[in-house]
Amino acid sequence: MPPKKVLIILSDATSFPLHNTSTGTQEQPTGFFLPELAKPLSKLLSAGHEVTFASPKGLTPQPDPNSESLLTFAGNFYERQREQDLIERMRRENGFSSPRPFASISDEELKTFAAVFIPGGHAPLVDLGGDEELGRILRYFHQENKPTAAICHGPLALLSTRKVGDGEFVYKGYEITCWSDAEEKVMETLLRGEIDKVESQLRDAGAVMVEGGREKLGKTTLCRELLTGGNPLAAEELGERFVRMVSV
Repeated sequence: MPPKKVLIILSDATSFPLHNTSTGTQEQPTGFFLPELAKPLSKLLSAGHEVTFASPKGLTPQPDPNSESLLTFAGNFYERQREQDLIERMRRENGFSSPRPFASISDEELKTFAAVFIPGGHAPLVDLGGDEELGRILRYFHQENKPTAAICHGPLALLSTRKVGDGEFVYKGYEITCWSDAEEKVMETLLRGEIDKVESQLRDAGAVMVEGGREKLGKTTLCRELLTGGNPLAAEELGERFVRMVSV
């Protein structure tokens, strides 16, 4: 089977707002969440597919500092090193440091892509959900019924489809799993501030939210052409399911 082209959507944000009633809004460092990008990416490359990175303005993507901690990898130094090495290889060989600005990808070029993937980290909260060009891109994949995957905070980007066309949320009625409000409240306790909620925003837009729950921390949900996952523990399974969808 010939390789297929997969578009990977990244955020340009390196911080997100943390709201605190006593100190006001503060900026918290963020970026792409390393395992959520690297695990599905590794599986796509191993299957022989080609990847193209894109972001709102084409700025150099930065990792979420927390995603590079050994705690994130349960102390597995070698796993972390493999994933960091993969991103470095992408910088050298696949233009990772200079993603394609969304506006540079024409409607005609979109036809050359077989699928699209959006990793998480808090960065999508800042610049993906309201991006008109991303809305145009995601509406294309939706209309053509092409595999679309998003994990953790990544599903917030789906809201961008409301910024173009008829203004409707094209994933209304879809079952979606994302970083839950309950999980975000744990982060709020740790960071001592309030964070915009992905799950609530998607539900308010008309999505049918499917929570992972404690017994399903690695939950993934497939609804029509859309595959979503709840948190970093879902990255492995989401990558495997996504590759199967792309490879059909």
